[in-house]
Amino acid sequence: MSEVNSSAGASDVLVSFRGVQKSYDGEVLIVKDLNLDIRKGEFLTLLGPSGSGKTTSLMMLAGFETPTAGEILLAGRSINNVPPHKRDIGMVFQNYALFPHMTVAENLAFPLSVRGLSKTDVSERVKRVLDMVQLGKFAARYPAQLSGGQQQRVALARALVFEPQLVLMDEPLGALDKQLREHMQMEIKHLHQRLGVTVVYVTHDQGEALTMSDRVAVFHQGEIQQIAPPRTLYEEPRNTFVANFIGENNRLSGRLITQDGDRCVVGLERGEKIQALAVNVGKPGSPVTLSIRPERVFLNGHSEQCSNRFSGRVAEFIYLGDHVRVRLEVCGKSDFFVKQPIAELDPALAVGDVVPLGWQVEHARALDPLLVD
Repeated sequence: MSEVNSSAGASDVLVSFRGVQKSYDGEVLIVKDLNLDIRKGEFLTLLGPSGSGKTTSLMMLAGFETPTAGEILLAGRSINNVPPHKRDIGMVFQNYALFPHMTVAENLAFPLSVRGLSKTDVSERVKRVLDMVQLGKFAARYPAQLSGGQQQRVALARALVFEPQLVLMDEPLGALDKQLREHMQMEIKHLHQRLGVTVVYVTHDQGEALTMSDRVAVFHQGEIQQIAPPRTLYEEPRNTFVANFIGENNRLSGRLITQDGDRCVVGLERGEKIQALAVNVGKPGSPVTLSIRPERVFLNGHSEQCSNRFSGRVAEFIYLGDHVRVRLEVCGKSDFFVKQPIAELDPALAVGDVVPLGWQVEHARALDPLLVD
């Protein structure tokens, strides 16, 4: 599927993928037909499962892979035949890729010396970028003497030290523990806001993508399924793959009964009828997957105003600190989840209780049928 974002004016675009394909064996396309504009100064995340083509796309932009077809433009000129070190691109990898035999300061000075900067310029820039990532005191240490988070900061500083117009990050926080990872997400986001550099970030972690990005491109089987700001992606998925990949999602399978404009009625296997938004549906009679987010489902009295109302049997409570996931049997489905903030949970609710529940039409999205890969 082609995906050109036409709202960006030509002068705002830093990177353009035009009809880019990649195959390693001449038969299977890892990247199918990539058309993508990346705007100056934006934080764009390529998100998708393993093998979806996101890392291959990043590596073609970096120059470590060559497109089989199509063209990649950087600041308006084709870079298909430009070697990586001449692309003015900073790179941050998951494994840091620091030189173990060089101190932190020498690691950062390296990309500047190869670009022929004077010693004074080099030491000034190294000092400035070390202060920026709060590692000023660590200049004389070697990578092995640093923690994982500190090494990742050095790798980040090295990607920024020569002031590239574009920084590429490939799963840079994958090796860090949860707390440090979340801390570094905010650090990178704030650095990006401060420097205004363009960042293209690859991850398979949807939470990370939603937290950090201006826009997220969701990859699946070598194609972009949807590209949008995080909130749009979560609230308005275009198809079943995006709805399932981003956040948690209740899926109900049925058939389209009627459609009237952007509204439709879907019949489930046991005869229940659900009113939903018709987002990606075929003709009446064709199969449909309904997507309903767990936090959009109301329980008990709160469900009285809902146009879709059913009853559900409570099967399990899963306690997650600030909220509880309640698993219910609803419409013949045994794993229908409702997400409730702790403060809103009825303390009298118990396993085995049958309760009314409901959701509004605009929170049920009728999408393409779920295909099992």
